[in-house]
Amino acid sequence: MTARAVVVAHPADLDAAAVRAVAAGATVELDDGLAGRLGATRAEVLAALDGGVPAYGVSTGMGALSDVALAETDRGDHSARLMLARAVGGPPYLDGTETRALLAVRLRTFLAGDAGVSAELCAWLAGLLASDALPAVPRTGSGAAGEIIPLSHAFGHLAGVGRWLTHAPPEAPGPLGPKEGLSLLQGTPVAAALALLRADDVRRLETLWLTTAAAEVGLVGASRDPYRPALARGDDVLAGVLADLAAALPGVTDDAPVRRLQAPVSFRVVGHVHAHLRRAVAALDGAVDRVLDGVGDSPAWLPGGSEGEEDDQDYQGGVFVGTAGFHGLELAAGADTLRVALAHAATVGAARLHRMLDPRTSGLPAQLSADPGPHGGLVAVHKRAVAAVHAVSGWSATPLGAAETSGGQEDVQTFALEALERLRLTVAAAHEVVACELLAVHQARLLAPHLLAEAPAPLAGLLDRLAALLPASTLDRPWGEDLQTLLEAALTAPAVGPDE
Repeated sequence: MTARAVVVAHPADLDAAAVRAVAAGATVELDDGLAGRLGATRAEVLAALDGGVPAYGVSTGMGALSDVALAETDRGDHSARLMLARAVGGPPYLDGTETRALLAVRLRTFLAGDAGVSAELCAWLAGLLASDALPAVPRTGSGAAGEIIPLSHAFGHLAGVGRWLTHAPPEAPGPLGPKEGLSLLQGTPVAAALALLRADDVRRLETLWLTTAAAEVGLVGASRDPYRPALARGDDVLAGVLADLAAALPGVTDDAPVRRLQAPVSFRVVGHVHAHLRRAVAALDGAVDRVLDGVGDSPAWLPGGSEGEEDDQDYQGGVFVGTAGFHGLELAAGADTLRVALAHAATVGAARLHRMLDPRTSGLPAQLSADPGPHGGLVAVHKRAVAAVHAVSGWSATPLGAAETSGGQEDVQTFALEALERLRLTVAAAHEVVACELLAVHQARLLAPHLLAEAPAPLAGLLDRLAALLPASTLDRPWGEDLQTLLEAALTAPAVGPDE
């Protein structure tokens, strides 16, 4: 764990970049001024509730039971009881990084004051992060309109139940106050946290993949025509991809000329495939930012005189407002869009790998074998890449969920968490494809070292890392061991956000 602390004086200080840092191990320190503002808002909320202002899920039941008014004797422990019957999940659980990101996003959504929770509850969340006490949160099985199932596991310990991914905190806080249990279950903090991390995964992988493609272009002597900067007219994202590709492309030498006027499609479309990946990542980043800045609590507390509200008499004292902040459509759609882009990139990568094994395209020994016939080369490595692509290629890209739950109160879902689980599995499959491509690049370089002799810095660095990780022999061996080495080597760049 790193000792770095993210100091938060304003909600915006705990932005996406800060959440990434917290997920990686940083702690959170809440400024006294921010804690004071949270305390003042909490006092307003309690005063409204004490004054008899009705509030969904606080003075009433939830879901289909929202018409049931709670007796005063039932309201005291209602916040804790909300967690119990909704904790229906189980393993597999989110990992430690994912859980830390979830806690950070949950904290961020409380800091604007819409939830009306206490400064003490916010401090408790920061304390969980500081002690790395992480609850066990189910990864799958969330068929609700929002995220009440995983969130009831994330915060069930405040009701005296739940499992821990690491260890329990040193001592439990006081009982949850009115509305706090409800607020802990609101919004889309799980999906936002996972979306942020998956976007980072793809951003890192895309950088490695583009350099790998540059190596493949050099090895097969593909024409550079499709990568000319002039072809990005009007498309800044494509222009950026082509510039990065140009920076990694090896030079064309006299003894390694361009082999054909047109390379196979899988080589010619590198720029467009990666540009689409970058656009899809940026779209998911934007969806996460809107969750961090938006109103996710329901009912949300809007104090008197809030920006954009009419200046009427009824509103001056503040009001509880029902919201749709639980509807994670943009996160679900963004995750599926990125997944489709990633699955397509994996398909293209597997196709490039196949062409690398074909001497008609590459000019290299068949199947990248040291001795074609007696040695099989990498033919089965391509089969593994094909299996990885097939495993993730059949899912629907549309987040549809017209399934009624909660007695008809919840009559549509976005299934954002399921979309993000599909994206996670697709990221893993894409890593397998890239590992297969990297192994082929290493083998081809050993068979024909002159082809990448003039590699610029980005590619030269990658080739050096491959040489350090993999055997220098081209003879047949259990290639799966090499692939596992590559998958575990973290060849991707450190995690960075779009503006870092």
